[in-house]
Amino acid sequence: MTTMSSAGRVSAAGAGFLDKEHTIAAAGFNRWLVPPAALCIHLCIGMAYGFSVFWLPLSRAIGLTAPKACPDISLFQELFTTTCDWKVASMGWMYTLFFVVLGLSAAMWGGWLERVGPRKAGFVSALCWCGGLVLGAIGIITHQLWLMWLGSGVIGGIGLGLGYISPVSTLVKWFPDRRGMATGMAIMGFGGGAMIGAPLANLLMNYFKTPTSVGVWETFLTMGVIYLVFMMIGAFRYRLPPSGWQPEGWTPPAKANAMISTKNVHLDNAHKTPQFWLIWWVLCLNVSAGIGVIGMASPMLQEIFAGKLIGLPNIGFNALDASQKAQIAAIAAGFAGLLSLFNIGGRFFWASLSDKIGRKNTYYTFFVLGIVLYALAPTFAAMGSKLLFVLGFGIILSMYGGGFATVPAYLADMFGTQFVGAIHGRLLTAWSTAGIIGPVVVNYIREFQLAAGVPRDQLYNTTMYILCAMLVAGFICNYLIKPVDPKWHMSDAEVAKLQAATATGGNGATGSFGIGKGGLDGRAALFWLFVGIPLAWGIYMTLLSAVKIL
Repeated sequence: MTTMSSAGRVSAAGAGFLDKEHTIAAAGFNRWLVPPAALCIHLCIGMAYGFSVFWLPLSRAIGLTAPKACPDISLFQELFTTTCDWKVASMGWMYTLFFVVLGLSAAMWGGWLERVGPRKAGFVSALCWCGGLVLGAIGIITHQLWLMWLGSGVIGGIGLGLGYISPVSTLVKWFPDRRGMATGMAIMGFGGGAMIGAPLANLLMNYFKTPTSVGVWETFLTMGVIYLVFMMIGAFRYRLPPSGWQPEGWTPPAKANAMISTKNVHLDNAHKTPQFWLIWWVLCLNVSAGIGVIGMASPMLQEIFAGKLIGLPNIGFNALDASQKAQIAAIAAGFAGLLSLFNIGGRFFWASLSDKIGRKNTYYTFFVLGIVLYALAPTFAAMGSKLLFVLGFGIILSMYGGGFATVPAYLADMFGTQFVGAIHGRLLTAWSTAGIIGPVVVNYIREFQLAAGVPRDQLYNTTMYILCAMLVAGFICNYLIKPVDPKWHMSDAEVAKLQAATATGGNGATGSFGIGKGGLDGRAALFWLFVGIPLAWGIYMTLLSAVKIL
């Protein structure tokens, strides 16, 4: 039975250990324990970005030393064959599955997450993501591509969606004074997951590799166990603030900001407003431009700079021999790693900056600066300046990551905090859409240019100008965003009734309830160290591989 304390908090009498009632913080709790809990989950599911590390080993899972190819095999036949190795392109569909299923699952179960709380959502996310890796390992052992797609792609994708949105509304509620920074800290982890997971996977594959195995299924199982431990720690460290909680000594700004609402919009009504769809397009267009570049980062650097990467400035890509191409491929891998580093840093930097300059101005910056940098990219390439080219795309990717980290706070400003996690989940269908648009634009224009005989160092010029046009459209959508019409606002009585029904209600009191602003005390420092050590290792490994570029 749920009871109410004098401070307006809900006790957890009779609640199960996964139930929302059991996660309401008590006096003395430190809110700075919540961001590393979110990082525990995001650093694990962020390995979705690094799955390409498995493609080449899996492309010779049967042949072992070289792919056992079946040139005329169709994609449908590949799903079930046990005698032919899989093509890299066929396994690459895993990316599409990841991000389409992520967006759909976040949209479908975002409302459920708001009802049951972040702990149960994080718990289910861990089971899906890690269980998907186990099922994927079985698919590799039996050499059934459909089973790997189902396990890692679909079931794992559901885990991605739930894990991605699980901390959003929780962090926004814990940090009303720093909404952008709070969500930036958590979502930073998703961008950093591949920096840890990809080198870890390489180490494990080399350890498990034998004359009869490329070591991938063993790596899947090992990483599944490691991730399960981390994600469960994160899920069980989630706490929700009591209803009416505010950081000690903090009060909402006296000067009202028209772009930051103090009211809430119900989940059932958010998608009926023009603001929802304008922000949907803002995110979709920003992500489409960035995700296309991420997918082609390695070949783009190789084809544009070719021999310049290894001190042979007059030799184009086609004139390089096999060993030289292997050299520049290794250097280009470092470029992809550097972009990941900018992606991570941008998630924290831009989201934190948005607390100072506002979400709308932050997105204006993304679009204006992005247009300039995309337009200048062909010039940087023609100049042969690796420094300017790498720096330009690094900034672009920082804004790609920054867009993800800033949008939850943008939604909270527009629609309030009551349903922000579920609204964010529905908005992530923009990511699913961008995951198709971005790679299609970049890949197909490249193929068209190649077929037309365009030199390889100029293959991407037209693409850059098309991406500029997409960002112009995003700028216009951002400009059109205005405060939500008051007719969509919930009344205070509706909010109170809803909170009472979901076991987070109070007696209308506000205050810190014995929970201050928190800080880096002993427990918080240890928890941050727990997630910080693997993140620092991932950054070190990335810089080690990227140092050869310049």
